[in-house]
Amino acid sequence: MLRKSLSICLLGLLLFAVIGSAVQAQTLKIAGLDGGWGREHWDELARRFEAANPGVTVELTLAQNIADILRPQIIARNYPDIIYLAVGSAGGLTDTLIKEQAILDITDVLDMEVPGEGVKVRDKIVPGFTDTLITNPYGDGKTYLAPLFYSPCGLFYNADLFGPGKYQLPETWDEFFELGNQAQQDGIALFTYPTTGYFDAFFYALLTQLGGPELFNRAMNYDVAAWESPEATRAFEIIGEIAKYTHPNTVAQANVANFTKNQQLILDNQALFIPNGTWLPNEMKDAPRADGFKWGFMALPKQSKDGDSYSYTFFEQMYIPKGARQVDLAKKFIAFMYTDEAAQVIYEKAGAVQPILGASELMADDDPNKLFYTIYDDGAKASMGAFAAAPPVAGVDLASILFGTIDSVVNGDVTVEQWQKDVVNAVAKIRAAIDAQ
Repeated sequence: MLRKSLSICLLGLLLFAVIGSAVQAQTLKIAGLDGGWGREHWDELARRFEAANPGVTVELTLAQNIADILRPQIIARNYPDIIYLAVGSAGGLTDTLIKEQAILDITDVLDMEVPGEGVKVRDKIVPGFTDTLITNPYGDGKTYLAPLFYSPCGLFYNADLFGPGKYQLPETWDEFFELGNQAQQDGIALFTYPTTGYFDAFFYALLTQLGGPELFNRAMNYDVAAWESPEATRAFEIIGEIAKYTHPNTVAQANVANFTKNQQLILDNQALFIPNGTWLPNEMKDAPRADGFKWGFMALPKQSKDGDSYSYTFFEQMYIPKGARQVDLAKKFIAFMYTDEAAQVIYEKAGAVQPILGASELMADDDPNKLFYTIYDDGAKASMGAFAAAPPVAGVDLASILFGTIDSVVNGDVTVEQWQKDVVNAVAKIRAAIDAQ
């Protein structure tokens, strides 16, 4: 009888241990873009998070076409717990989820402690990053998307072509176009771009420069008058002027399959400037280049000598979709992303910089990234934000109209005046949909 009782007791303990183990075992599903930063840092972050959280397994799904992969899964209500995919990314998945209000409020994450550091997440993130229309798309004072991997955006060039006895860096737009005429005589185009999608940062910085942050925020909130203003008109005109100086191969190569060929134009001294973000040098690290090539980086030229120069700060985002199963664990992982440990892994493995206080201390004095992350120390002002969330309007794809049309402007198929008119009409339809809610 005693032996039988002991056997039952041992069996009970075994079952308790198994059940306890099952309760602790959790799988955190993270899906995201396998882009210019690569995936090595994600693999290492997953490993470290698992080590710090026994029983947790991080399941990573990273792909260049992640929007296409996730869309049918989400329709089938098979949600990942975290999605890493920026607003405006190819496929428009994040933008769609925002419009459908299918992203979870993560404001409480800001009040969570950064694991092991005794400081709140909100106090670790650089001020301003959680107060934008990107992270807070509904204007309700709540945060829905967590900022990641910030990159000052501007114009990249070969610094070896500039200096005494060489070309002079333009300070103003007038000087920029004068340089275009000079370079043209040398058989070099003034400008190229990877794809028209890269004009988001360019246009936002330009609009802020010409009309100030107030006009920019009005434009991002679908204010029709802002898009019809003289300042906005000047922004369209400047890009129309740039079109005349754009490398002739640009449009044919401005697509997902061939955009690096446009970036190669800078490395081969076939074009002087290209708009991009700080990931560009890493993305082209193995590409051939002209002798003496050295990356240079500048904010947009000024409207006048005493005017302001702006550099748009692009940052990516991660978020928790409504329907995620491991919400608490997902929030814990987001908080982990702002630790010094995670920031170090991200920088060492990918060269990406987290928007946390003290991030620049990760860089050695001779680190080329110092060039990019000190742009605001050199007098440029920061422009941040994007279009506010709005209800979908049938037949209206504002990003395609505002940025995608640039290929047609460069080709001469669409005039600058028609382009601006189409944008204003699209904004007016979205504004009407908002007002009708």
